[in-house]
Amino acid sequence: MDRPLRILMIASEAVPFAKTGGLADVAGTLPRVLRGRGHELLVVLPRYGWIDGARHGLRPFHAPMGVWMGGGVEEWCAVEAAELGGVTFALVRHDGHFDRPLLYHDAQFNDYQDNPRRFAFLTRAALQLCRDRGWAPDVVHVHDWQTALGPAYLKVWHWNDAALGGAASVLTIHNIAYQGRYPATHWPYIGLREDHFTPDDFEDHGATNFLKGGIRFADVVGTVSPTYARETLGPIGGHGVGPYLARRGADYVGILNGVDYAEWDPAVDRKIPARYDANDLTGKATCKRELQRRLGLEEADDVPLVGVVSRFVEQKGLDLLAPALGPIVRGMRVQFAILGSGDQQLERFFGTLPRWYPGRVGARIGYDDGLAHWIEAGADCFLMPSRYEPCGLNQIYSLRYGTLPIVRATGGLDDTVEQYDERTGDGTGFKFASATPGAVHDTVGWAVSTFYDRRAHFEAMRRRAMARDFSWDRSAAAYERLYRRALAVHRSL
Repeated sequence: MDRPLRILMIASEAVPFAKTGGLADVAGTLPRVLRGRGHELLVVLPRYGWIDGARHGLRPFHAPMGVWMGGGVEEWCAVEAAELGGVTFALVRHDGHFDRPLLYHDAQFNDYQDNPRRFAFLTRAALQLCRDRGWAPDVVHVHDWQTALGPAYLKVWHWNDAALGGAASVLTIHNIAYQGRYPATHWPYIGLREDHFTPDDFEDHGATNFLKGGIRFADVVGTVSPTYARETLGPIGGHGVGPYLARRGADYVGILNGVDYAEWDPAVDRKIPARYDANDLTGKATCKRELQRRLGLEEADDVPLVGVVSRFVEQKGLDLLAPALGPIVRGMRVQFAILGSGDQQLERFFGTLPRWYPGRVGARIGYDDGLAHWIEAGADCFLMPSRYEPCGLNQIYSLRYGTLPIVRATGGLDDTVEQYDERTGDGTGFKFASATPGAVHDTVGWAVSTFYDRRAHFEAMRRRAMARDFSWDRSAAAYERLYRRALAVHRSL
């Protein structure tokens, strides 16, 4: 039997401390599942200034700690920690780097210009913490560009280190479009050698590319769904680093994210108006009526309600929905419940829809976790017209809530939603291929016609969707295999 592993995980965000996307769900939930499977975990992330230490039970853990960066710069910090599910979450406190209103950018979505310094420091600090405390990990698991320097630091500076010399490295790519590409003026502070600032390593047309270098130095590389792994090898999906991923061969794999069903399951969800399960959907009808009432929609059980919870960014394809939505609402008897924020033009567009289509479209601009749960529970379908989607979680939540996904067949959306077959009634949702407003219009129409004209199929799909299991246990077992592969690669070098 394989022995338990000691795993250091470094991430820029993790639930419940800080979250902007799916990375936080993975970094916050996967360690606790792995701990339940017998492994020892230490998770290191920034101590952002707005994190409520008392709420999370943060306590002093290690201080003071000096961290050597490039150019002979020594930065001093402190580390606070909390225990969650048997996992130590260690938060690095350096107010100059991390006491900011937002994680990565200002209110106008302009990146903090010192981001490469901030996250290089976080990564070095995580490794220094292990050295100072004599905690020797078997595996160092880093996430996205923010901590992608970790594998290089291990191989360049810690290859014969008592605490870190035996550690294999794993890099998980959550969204390849974000690569940490910044001016080369930051290179001296990062603290790697000049001969690593080359096109095969970290140099990218004169700039520094954190993710590209991480792909080069990690023992194994993973991403968050099998289809996304294939897509990122191509010239479009790879966003410029596809050839470097292709060089990794079998050492680049896709592992589908799991879902925390303690948080997202209508049978136990305390944030929704009524709980329900596949055996008794009475509560779902109650949730629909309450959602309609909350958003000012016509209270009607016999009208299909389509939910949208999304960031308004190009990736998510809400600009494809915008020109299609008017024809959909005018030509079909259907309702929409929309929650999201991002692009200001889209915010204005979706925010005014309730005035254009009173009783037919309800919209809230911003993010409201409670309303997100209400939409998952109260809608009949959930629309995700993403141009690309590494994994996606909302479509998985929707399946458990019996809210049939309408998705573009890309990345994790394609992996998790089974196409409806009109002949047999099989499937768990509705998929389309083209990233066009016409495809959005027609596929929403397909779902709406199924609701009205093939209702037995619709209800059977609903119950089939609710039976699908995307729990973290399956994904955690795949990560265990990835960690052991990384160890084998590391030992063969």
